[in-house]
Amino acid sequence: MYKDSFKENIAFISSSEDIKSYTGNKSFFIGKGNLSNPDGLDKVSLDNSSGLGQDSCIAMEIEVELESFEEKEIVLQFGEEESLLNAKDLSYKYSNVSNCVQELNNVKSFWYELLNKVEVNTPLESLNIIINRWAKYQTIVSRLWARSGYYQSGGAMGFRDQLQDCIGLKYVDIEFMKKQILISCRHQFIEGDVEHWWHEETSKGIRTRFSDDLLWLCYVVFEYISYTGDYSILDIEENYVEGEELPEGVDERYDIYLESQIKESVYTHCIRAIDRSLNFGENGLPKIGSGDWNDGLNTVGNKKKGESIWLGFFIYDILGKFIPICERKNDIYRAKKYKEKRDALKKALNTAGWDGRWFKRAYMDNRRTFAEVLKMKNVE
Repeated sequence: MYKDSFKENIAFISSSEDIKSYTGNKSFFIGKGNLSNPDGLDKVSLDNSSGLGQDSCIAMEIEVELESFEEKEIVLQFGEEESLLNAKDLSYKYSNVSNCVQELNNVKSFWYELLNKVEVNTPLESLNIIINRWAKYQTIVSRLWARSGYYQSGGAMGFRDQLQDCIGLKYVDIEFMKKQILISCRHQFIEGDVEHWWHEETSKGIRTRFSDDLLWLCYVVFEYISYTGDYSILDIEENYVEGEELPEGVDERYDIYLESQIKESVYTHCIRAIDRSLNFGENGLPKIGSGDWNDGLNTVGNKKKGESIWLGFFIYDILGKFIPICERKNDIYRAKKYKEKRDALKKALNTAGWDGRWFKRAYMDNRRTFAEVLKMKNVE
């Protein structure tokens, strides 16, 4: 086991056969050979080292004798548990091949029932496999559970990322979306902004000036209500996290952010997010902060003057979705305010946001548009 700031668990290997030797040291196992022909295959015995803190691998040696045409099923286990006792119990249970077969059937049944709720048929079988099985499976296992997607392999939970991931899963199991909404509420600050990403295991996360993250909570709450008709989610109360606001000139801070004692409804969490976002610049467009869904635009407006056309459209959409919700909650003052903001934003998007042929992307802190700067760089 590795001891770090993360939870300390036990990693183990086991087999239905007696393990004669093992190694966790990749250098020892590969030696002067390579992956297709490692030195470890020619050794009488492996070195029985864990390989912790080294260039790790896992290899075990077992000895099996078979008669001609004989077949034998063998279990190789690689697992993790919270304690050594639990690890031993799990190892013992699955050293029995029949238990493994039963568990494999249970797993197949679980995924079959979960993923087969919606099925799409197209002339392309490969597309059918991706849509009906693989994409949904990977979203759940890799993105939501392991938080180890293609470009997000650090095990962190992303505020916008996992909210977006669960949108398509409403057709599979709406509880994925509801759970993610409540998790996200618990990683919002009372000021309305949110942790861009965090590790649940350590309470560490990063507070930033990204301008779109917080709004994805509102977007997904609306998606949930539209799909289920269940407005009761708005009344569920969740805590905030608390921490020092970012000082002037600082775009982000990685720190420990602990649960606040303040608890408010999901509706109020959304309202705080929207109100925080109603921060407009001299063109009447929302300020981009240190990124607006495109993380690469992190220095376009981090001096607090840059504005985003994309974010303007996003806020315009969010306001349109939440005005009826405010009216339903009898929050008439806020509904009126949002209508006025939406009308003003529509005007700004169609004037300052429009170049005569296309919508612009953003205004930078120096008041040039993003496209103008790109043209200058091309000329240079």
